[in-house]
Amino acid sequence: TLSIFLPSCLPACLPGEASGRMYLRVARRSSGLLHLRRAPGLRSWALLAGLCSVGLAAAAYSQDSLGWKLFYIAGCLFVALQNLEDWEEAVFEKDAGKVFLRTFNLYKKLLTLLRAGHEQVIFPLDELRAVNVQEEKVRYFGKGYFVVLRFATGLSHPLTQNAVMGCRSDVEAVAELITGFLELTRRPNHPGPESSSETDVSDADDPRNKH
Repeated sequence: TLSIFLPSCLPACLPGEASGRMYLRVARRSSGLLHLRRAPGLRSWALLAGLCSVGLAAAAYSQDSLGWKLFYIAGCLFVALQNLEDWEEAVFEKDAGKVFLRTFNLYKKLLTLLRAGHEQVIFPLDELRAVNVQEEKVRYFGKGYFVVLRFATGLSHPLTQNAVMGCRSDVEAVAELITGFLELTRRPNHPGPESSSETDVSDADDPRNKH
């Protein structure tokens, strides 16, 4: 299921940063480190508050027993947490030569009694060959965009599990930021299964379906 994230459409680099709503926010940046992150957006929190309010209202105005009232509240809270977006981070470390992609899911954390909910994927930076923007069609909502990392081995992996709706410039700004930080345009071109001069991969298969 695609989580929908609605950013502000501002023309500057990392357009949504001024308003606090964007595809990814720069948490830290230096000559050897680029740390990007995102948290659940306003839509997610509004949905959570709305569903919790429905549960509380159902319990308050219901003539059922206390057990049923608690069931209404717990059920709405369960659905709200299930639809809450993940916290996501992308850390590019030149000294370590690695990129760390991390996700935190509150719903999984509570469902497994804190035993799960954190996920981390690590890739070598020296195999990263391109950073592209990919387009995904979302039923009833239009088009979503997200950044894809392409490696010399032919592997393609999304930078985030959530696409951003409507404003492609936010995603392109992030892709350009990563490309500039890693100086990918200065690296020698090593032909591979995914070698291509194209920068727009909107017609390619969604890499999230390959895993």
